[in-house]
Amino acid sequence: MQIVEENLRGNEGEIKIIPETLDDLWHLKYIIEKGDIVFATTKRASQSSDKLRSDKEMITVRLGIEVEKVEFHKFANRLRISGKIVAGIEESGYHTLNITVNKEISIIKNWKDEQLERLRRAVEESNRPEIVMLTLEEGYAVAGVLRQWGVEEVFEERMGYGKGMGDGRGEFFGKVVSKLENVDFRYLIIAGPGFAKNDFYEFLKSRNPEMAKKAIVVDVSSVGSRGFIEILKRKVVDKIVGEIRLSEEAEYIDRLLEGISRGEKVAYGLEEVKKAHNYRAIEILLVADEFLMIEREKWDVDGFMREVEESAGKVVIMSTEFEPGKRLMSLGGIAALLRFSIS
Repeated sequence: MQIVEENLRGNEGEIKIIPETLDDLWHLKYIIEKGDIVFATTKRASQSSDKLRSDKEMITVRLGIEVEKVEFHKFANRLRISGKIVAGIEESGYHTLNITVNKEISIIKNWKDEQLERLRRAVEESNRPEIVMLTLEEGYAVAGVLRQWGVEEVFEERMGYGKGMGDGRGEFFGKVVSKLENVDFRYLIIAGPGFAKNDFYEFLKSRNPEMAKKAIVVDVSSVGSRGFIEILKRKVVDKIVGEIRLSEEAEYIDRLLEGISRGEKVAYGLEEVKKAHNYRAIEILLVADEFLMIEREKWDVDGFMREVEESAGKVVIMSTEFEPGKRLMSLGGIAALLRFSIS
């Protein structure tokens, strides 16, 4: 994420941004809200075009809209922002802005502290190395790219063959390497149960020694999404690029679920969490981003989060694009790890 210009008085005003990655578009989904004013260039039919013609001349204009709806289209690599036109060559009607990577967007709003922090974090994390996690066992491999919003699966490879290092196994390894060669990354984590991962690493050293220099081998019990979670929980990613937020989130959810099973030092659901805050018992407040967007329409959830921080609690906003955030959402979207149990 690149901040081109910032013009704020307090928390109110305009910030011009250029999203540089798909992750940045995802961040903007949770920054831009209903009622914000957003400016961007877009295509509109020329007013001088013959309205009866189906092939109206399209011209590039800069429009401002008052936001009514924001949609993140991950597989189309764009953010769709719809609303009423409030500025431009025409100041009536409705329009949808399609925001893509490297397209400047200007946002005018009353910025919440959490949104400014998310924006700052996106700017910092945009320069972090890209990591591929390859989970692999005999005849089956799943690879995912680590994004700021979670792990995006990029390919899966299956192949049946007999035991041992026969041609079938070598052919399977070769296909996996070929697919990895089509993915741009700086670091590779090779993980899985058994010995296949180690044998694949030795194969990689002979097939593509430069790629092998970027790789580390890790033992996990599962392949696919569960394997990705294990990698994050074991802080393997941290060893490569330092502290990674996703590994923390996986740990928090583990602590939450363990506390629920024991019936101690946790609270989940809005009423229980508010009760815990009344006792000043919250050590870490966990909030799902989708819950945050929904509840902002109903009550001052941002003020509640500030109160928790003022009471020496830590606030963690979790993405529902990834498994820990999904689990939190299934528990009501908000939960807390407590300093002490409450009755």
